Order: sequence, then C-alpha cells, then structure tokens
Amino acid sequence: MTDLPLRPPAPIKTPCIKVCVVDGESGLCMGCYRKLSEVAGWAKLTDEARASIMDELSSRRDRIRPEKLAMFG
Repeated sequence: MTDLPLRPPAPIKTPCIKVCVVDGESGLCMGCYRKLSEVAGWAKLTDEARASIMDELSSRRDRIRPEKLAMFG
C-alpha cells in the first residue's frame, strides 16, 4: 500500500504569460519581469517569497526600454 496524497497539490501562482524572452540589459523576462534566478527557482520558493516578488513586478517594467516591450504588445 502506498501513501498517495488524497488530492493533488494546489497549483503554484505564477506571473508567467508564456513570453519567455530575457532582456539582456535588465536581466528581466520581458513577459513577467522576473529575474532568471527567480524563474528557475520559482517552484522551490515559499508562497510568501513568491507573493513578495509578484508585488514588485509591476515596478520592474520600467527597467526595460519601451521599444523592446512594444514587440510583445
């Protein structure tokens, strides 16, 4: 008998919009504005750490030149 969970784990909240292009100048993903290290370690972060990062994402947009962002709508 195996000890399987009774229900699947809750999905992890993510800002990913499936536009995975890193801006070389800022080091941020042009889709979600996360750093590569944040994207790579997202599943290992606590809910609180993910929430903290997500709270800062909108302010990170200004670190990417507007003409680059225009390519993605």
